[in-house]
Amino acid sequence: MPGLPNLQDLDRHEALLLLPHREPDPVAAALLCERAGADGITAHLREDRRHIQDDDIERLSREVATILNLEMGCSEEMVAIALRIRPYQVTLVPERRQEVTTEGGLDVVGETARLEPALRRLGDAGIRTSLFIAPDESQVRRSAALGVSAIELHTGRYSHAPRDPGTLAALRRAAALGSELRLAVHAGHGLTVRNVAPVAAIAEIEELNIGHSIVSRAIFVGIAAAVTEMLDAMRAARATTGRRGP
Repeated sequence: MPGLPNLQDLDRHEALLLLPHREPDPVAAALLCERAGADGITAHLREDRRHIQDDDIERLSREVATILNLEMGCSEEMVAIALRIRPYQVTLVPERRQEVTTEGGLDVVGETARLEPALRRLGDAGIRTSLFIAPDESQVRRSAALGVSAIELHTGRYSHAPRDPGTLAALRRAAALGSELRLAVHAGHGLTVRNVAPVAAIAEIEELNIGHSIVSRAIFVGIAAAVTEMLDAMRAARATTGRRGP
């Protein structure tokens, strides 16, 4: 039988994969995604820590070579972590203990008083801020009024009913309004290789955050191939708009 490889002879991401107490290691996965062409890494540190742990975020902040987008709830604990880690961007998202995953966008209109102090502290620290919202005009306008740099449009309704023209129309209207209000427009939730094209083709959307579909596909083809498949689907859709990038 061949002997175990010498860690000194391995790339950083390969060495991380050999550490048994970190299986599966999100940092190793992030480095593989970057190598395959991902433009950034998004990680959601939940208050119940069901997805990743504090140490994962610490290491991601040191190892990610592109940009780190930290998704988190708007709480004192999470703001303190963000201020210490200093990711490129913080995206505030809603959290409920009983949900399987994030089920909808923030009610920015109804929660302005709670969101505003956290956004101010993050902005004062030089951290770019974004809000995860439904594709709704009032939510987009209030987000702009709060002074964030970006919004991320929740694509859940579209993903559940991609053939319903109303779900895509709502995303198009919200993206156009966000761009008009000088917000960077991102989108995500439930997107797959099969349904991503119409969303990627919306000219104002400059970034898509996709996790579950890529990780699920990676079981069959590996994470690098899963990232490449998604990028190819996105770029093919973007080509129809005459814009570059994913």
